[in-house]
Amino acid sequence: MNYLKTAILIGVLLLCINVHAQMPDLSSKRVYTTRSIPEDEAPEIDGLITEKAWDAVEWTSDYIENQPDENTPPSEQTKFKVIYDKKYLYFAFRCYDKDPQGIVKRMSRRDGFEGDFVEINIDSYNDKRTGFSFTASVSGVKGDEFISDNGNNWDSSWNPIWYLKTNIDAEGWTAEIKIPFSQLKFGNAPEQVWGLQSTRRYFRAEERSVWQRVPQDAPGWVSEFGELRGLVNLEPQKQLEIQPFVVSQYETYPEEKGNPFRDGRDAKLNGGLDAKIGITNDLNLDLTINPDFGQVEADPAAIALDGFQIFFEERRPFFVENKNIFNFRFADGSDNLFYSRRIGRNPQGSPDTGGWVKMPQNTTILGAAKFSGKTKSGWSLGLLESVTNREYAKISETSGRRSEIVEPLTNYSVGRIQKDFNNRNSYIGAMLTTTHRNLSDGELDFLRKAAYSGGIDFKHNWKNRKYYFAGNIVASHVVGSKESITKTQRSLTHLFQRTDAGHVHVDENRTSLTGTGGRFEMGKSSNGHWRYTGIFMWRSPELELNDIGFLRQADELRQFGILTHQTLKPFGAFRKIFTRFEQFSSYDFDGNFNRLQFTLSTNLNFKNNWNSYAQVVYKPRIYTNTILQGGPRFRYSPENFQSINFNSDSRKKFNYYAGVYYSQGQSDSFSYLEYDWGFNYQPVDAFTISFSPNYAINKSKTQYVDQQDNGGNMRYIMGQLEQQTLMASVRLNYNINPNMTIQYYCQPFISRGRYKNFGHVVHPTAANYKDRLSLYGASQIAFDSTNDVFNVDENTDGTVDYSFSNPDFSEVQFRSNLVLRWEYIPGSEIFLVWSQGINGLANTRDNLWRGLDTQILGQQPDNIFLIKATYRFLL
Repeated sequence: MNYLKTAILIGVLLLCINVHAQMPDLSSKRVYTTRSIPEDEAPEIDGLITEKAWDAVEWTSDYIENQPDENTPPSEQTKFKVIYDKKYLYFAFRCYDKDPQGIVKRMSRRDGFEGDFVEINIDSYNDKRTGFSFTASVSGVKGDEFISDNGNNWDSSWNPIWYLKTNIDAEGWTAEIKIPFSQLKFGNAPEQVWGLQSTRRYFRAEERSVWQRVPQDAPGWVSEFGELRGLVNLEPQKQLEIQPFVVSQYETYPEEKGNPFRDGRDAKLNGGLDAKIGITNDLNLDLTINPDFGQVEADPAAIALDGFQIFFEERRPFFVENKNIFNFRFADGSDNLFYSRRIGRNPQGSPDTGGWVKMPQNTTILGAAKFSGKTKSGWSLGLLESVTNREYAKISETSGRRSEIVEPLTNYSVGRIQKDFNNRNSYIGAMLTTTHRNLSDGELDFLRKAAYSGGIDFKHNWKNRKYYFAGNIVASHVVGSKESITKTQRSLTHLFQRTDAGHVHVDENRTSLTGTGGRFEMGKSSNGHWRYTGIFMWRSPELELNDIGFLRQADELRQFGILTHQTLKPFGAFRKIFTRFEQFSSYDFDGNFNRLQFTLSTNLNFKNNWNSYAQVVYKPRIYTNTILQGGPRFRYSPENFQSINFNSDSRKKFNYYAGVYYSQGQSDSFSYLEYDWGFNYQPVDAFTISFSPNYAINKSKTQYVDQQDNGGNMRYIMGQLEQQTLMASVRLNYNINPNMTIQYYCQPFISRGRYKNFGHVVHPTAANYKDRLSLYGASQIAFDSTNDVFNVDENTDGTVDYSFSNPDFSEVQFRSNLVLRWEYIPGSEIFLVWSQGINGLANTRDNLWRGLDTQILGQQPDNIFLIKATYRFLL
C-alpha cells in the first residue's frame, strides 16, 4: 500500500501545482493582406518573380529566429508576397543569402526536407488546430504535410497537387508557388480570414526563422499563427478528381514439386478507379473501385515472443488522407477505435486439410467510400464505408480440387463527428464503428458475427491554452456464436480462464460481451520552463475492439504523473535541454497492484548540432496477468533499465548515430542488451545512402514455453532463453530530377532463440525467481530428436506424463524494394517496382551469419515485378 499512496500523492501534486498562475501576453498577431488579380495576369511559375502581377501587393519580411535562439534576428532575412485569382493562391519568396555559392541544394524523395527550404503553413479552417503545410526546397523538391493536434502531428502522406519553381541569383534564392484552392478546405464566407505561418531553414547554421513569432514555451504551433486577410469572394472550389490506374504484375518464386499452386510464376493485370468529389468546398466524398492497396515499402520484420499482435502503420493512400478525423486514441499507446489495417486484412480462416493449399494474401476490398472534412463553423465530419469480399482458399487433394471459405463478406462502417467551440479552445466529439460479417450457420464459427464500438472525447483549454483538461470514454459490444465469444474470452487480450482471477471466468454459453475504457488527462501545456500532466485510464476486462480497432490488452487501470523541464534559450555548449520525469502504476480489475515504474530522461541538443539522449528506468514492482497465457498472475524481479544514444550533425554529408540499451532483472533473472547504430552519406546532392544495423541479446531464465495437462493439473512450462536478433536496413535514394527518383530499400533479419533448463511454475509470485519454478532434473526430461519434442516424466516412473515441442527457433526474413517513381505531371505518376521477399527457418545450431547465408544467399527469393500508372484528372 505504500507504493499506492506514493503514486496517488505524486499524481495529485502534479495536477495541482500552479493551477491558478496567470499567463502573460506572448506576442501580437501579424497580419498580411493579399489582393486578387485577373486570371489572365497570373504569374508564370518560373522562380524569377518578374511578372507585373506581383506588384499588386507589398512584401512582408521581418522574420524572427525560432531555433536555436528564439526571438533574436536571424542570420539571413526572408520576405514573401501573396496574391490570388479565381482558382489559385500564389506565393513569391525572396531568401537573402550573402554567400549564394554556399546555398545547400540537397535533393531527396518527396517529403525528404533536405537542404535550404521555405515552408508555408495555412490554417484555412482557422480552427487553430489543423493546417496544410507546403515546403519548397531550393533544389525544387516538394514537401507537403497535413498538420493536426495543434502541431503535435505532421502527416507527410498527404500529397496534394501544387506547383513550384526556384532560382538562385546574386542575392540568394527565390521561389514561386502556385496552390489550387481545390487542395485547401475553407468555408464560403464573403471575406476569409486564414491562419498563416512561414518558416525558413537556413541550412548552414541549422537555423529556423519564422514570420510569426512562436515562443519556445507556446502551447502549440497552429494556435500561434498570424493571419492572412484580403481573401474576398472566393468561389467555392468543389473538387472533382478522377484517378484511374492500371497495374501489371509478374511474380516468380521457387517451384514446389507436386504443388499445383506453386509452379514458379504468376502474372496478373489489374485496374481500378479512385475519385474525389467535392460535396461542398470543405467536405469531400472519396470513392474507390477495385482499389490497388499495394505498398511500395514492406512492413518491418518483427517477432513477438509474448504472443501479442504487432501494430503496423497505415500506408495506403485512401485510408491515409484525412486520417486525423478518424483517429480516436482512447487509452494508451496504439489503442484506437479505428485501425484501418483491419480492412483488407489477411484472411482469418485456415483450411483443415493434408493437401496443397493456396491462401489469398489479403482480403479483397470490393469498394470503399469516405465522406470527410471540416466546416467553417467548426464541425469535423467523417463517414467511412467499406465492403470486403468472401475469400476462399484453393485446395488440391488426392480426391480432387475444392475451395473452402477463409473470410466472409464483411461490411465496415466508421462515423466521426467533432465540434470546436469556446473560440476554438475546446472541442467535443463522438465516434461510432460497426463490423458486420455475413456468416451462414456453421460457417467460420470462430469469428464474431458483429461488433460495435463508440466513444466520446473532449478537450478544454483555458488561460490562453496554458492549462488543459482532456478525456474520452469508449464502449464496445460484440456478438456471435458461443464458440466465437468463448474464443474471445480465452484470447490473449482477455484471458478470462486465468486460474487465480476472482473477477472473471469463462462462460461458454455467452453470445455477447460488453466493455468500456477511457482516459482523463489534465495538466499545464505552456508558459515557462515547467510542464506537468496527470493521467488516469482504464480498459475493462470485457472491452473488445479488434474487429475494426486495435486493443492489445484489456483488464487494466493505469495512473501516470509526468513532469518536464525545458530550457528556453541556448546557454554554454547547449542549444536546448529537455528533461522528463514520469511515474506510472498499474492495477487490474481484481484489485491487484501489478506495476510501478519511475523514468528519468534527458535530451541534450548541442550548439554543434549533435544530440544526445539518456534514460534510466526503475521498475520495483512487475506483475503480469498475461505471460502464462491463461495461467496465474506471474511476478518478475525488479528491473533497472538504462540507455544512451547520440547522433552527429545531420547537416554533414556524412553523419552517424549510435545507441546502447541495457536492462537487467534482480539476481540476473533476465537481461536485455541492444546495440543500435548507423550512418547517412550524401556524397552529391542527388544521391543518399543510409545503413542502419541493429543487434540485440535477450536473456531470460523464466521465459514462457507451453502449457500441458498432467493428470488434471495444468503445468505452465518455462525455460531459460537466450535470443539473439540481428537486422539491418539499407536505403539508397537517387534523384534524377525533383520529380523522378530511384529508391532502394532492403532489410535482412534473423532472430535465433535457444532454450535450456526447463521447469514448471510452482510459486508464480515468489520474491526470488528461483522459487517460482521447479526445474526438471536430468531423469525427468528427455529430448526426442525424431519428433523434435521434449518428454517429461515428473515422477520418474518410466511413463511420459506430458510432452512439449522444441521451442528453439531461428527465423530469417528478407525484404527489398527497388522503385522508380516519376511524377510526369503534378498528381500523376508511373511506378516501376521490383520487390523481393524471403521467409525461412535456419538451423538453430548455426550462428546468425550462417543462418543469414543459408536462408538469404542460399535460397531463391520470391520476386514481384510491377508497373503501375496513374493519371489524375483535376476538373
